[in-house]
Amino acid sequence: MKQLLSVIIVFIMLVVSHSASAREQSTKSTKKDALQCAAFSPYVGKLNPDYGAHPSKELINQLLDKLIKDTPFRCIMTYGVMNGLEYTFAAAEARHIKVIAIIWLDDDIAVNSRSIASGIEVAKAFPKTIIKLSCGSEVRTRHDYAFDGEISRCIDSLRKAGVSQPITTIDTWWEWCNRVSPCHQTNFGAQVDWIGINVFPWWENKHSDVLPCTPAKKAADFHIARLEDIRRTYPGKEVILTEFGWPNGPEGGIETNKFTQQRCGVAGKKNQALVVKSTFKKLAEKGWSGVVFEAFSENWKPSEEGDFGSFWGICQGEPPYTCINF
Repeated sequence: MKQLLSVIIVFIMLVVSHSASAREQSTKSTKKDALQCAAFSPYVGKLNPDYGAHPSKELINQLLDKLIKDTPFRCIMTYGVMNGLEYTFAAAEARHIKVIAIIWLDDDIAVNSRSIASGIEVAKAFPKTIIKLSCGSEVRTRHDYAFDGEISRCIDSLRKAGVSQPITTIDTWWEWCNRVSPCHQTNFGAQVDWIGINVFPWWENKHSDVLPCTPAKKAADFHIARLEDIRRTYPGKEVILTEFGWPNGPEGGIETNKFTQQRCGVAGKKNQALVVKSTFKKLAEKGWSGVVFEAFSENWKPSEEGDFGSFWGICQGEPPYTCINF
């Protein structure tokens, strides 16, 4: 009997030891695989995605070279696979840059069909460079639920085409919570391989009628809290912070909350650096991936986002594209 008990105890100790080792290996693997990326859109200077000329190959090469030279990022997230943007993947591959590629979806069904087809083409052409795919970015935020069918059509098309990369649809954390608190799953939870959430305390400070005002020094904690909400809501799914950031100008500018009139978020280079550094540090500690918004400031954005729209880049959107030192 004593011999049997000894065998059982040894067996239990081995199982516990193996489980602890497996957990350790899992943690190490997760941290090793964690990504630190920058959102990349080459619509800089006078370029506008809504009309006129599209970014040239020369410009895309120039911007990626600048990103490599002056920043630590070797991973980008892109916003389209047509209108010249498809060249980005060849340029990234030549520079050993990994890519999260967004297939842009909007309210034009015919254009969406071409975008999906192009997305399948580039995904198959660059399987080692494009590491993840997204069917749209903030489609629900922009169009309510009117184009959920387009998101599902895109996901289904990618799967039927046999693309190898994990698939999601990227949206704000609030949409992934199904617009309720506490979070509830959306119908996309069962359709996607991973979840991409965009979190911006800067805009929460302006638009939220519930959440407290968040200054730059608390932004990283805000990001982590939203990630934890989503991870609890979708257990077993990889969750990536696909957009976060802070405007570097106009220096000293402050947004006012529409409901409470509170003012606490201050724009500026120092605060941008603080938010980006502290967020990536906290993400790294947990082995989670993140994408800072954005690599290069885009001058066309104020038409949609007001005075702060053209100040989100960690690099300027005009030559010589000076970058903040991180």
